Amino acid sequence: MSFGITKTIPAERTPAEVNTLYDGTRGEFEFHMAGTPSKLAPEDYVYTIYNNHLIGRLRITRIESGATNPKSGRPRSLIYVETPGERIPHPIPRQGHQGTRYYDGADWPQIE
Repeated sequence: MSFGITKTIPAERTPAEVNTLYDGTRGEFEFHMAGTPSKLAPEDYVYTIYNNHLIGRLRITRIESGATNPKSGRPRSLIYVETPGERIPHPIPRQGHQGTRYYDGADWPQIE
């Protein structure tokens, strides 16, 4: 198993935008997380959910605390991942959600 977090990609993002996380055309990418992660570290993963399906994962390269949410003023962390990530050939149904959830990767398929 590979520990990490799940993040939902907003539905208004196009499939082409989502594909840039997995096709090698994008460099580093940044996700946001409220507060400071207590269980997350570089080398863990961000598992992405899009249109209610788990579609892939990206390895975390670094976590920067001390950022502020521009709308609420609350603290948040920036989670940087390397691209391209691993896209699974058959997406797994997974309900999307707001915010961040820890995930143990239990149902992540073995890709050969």
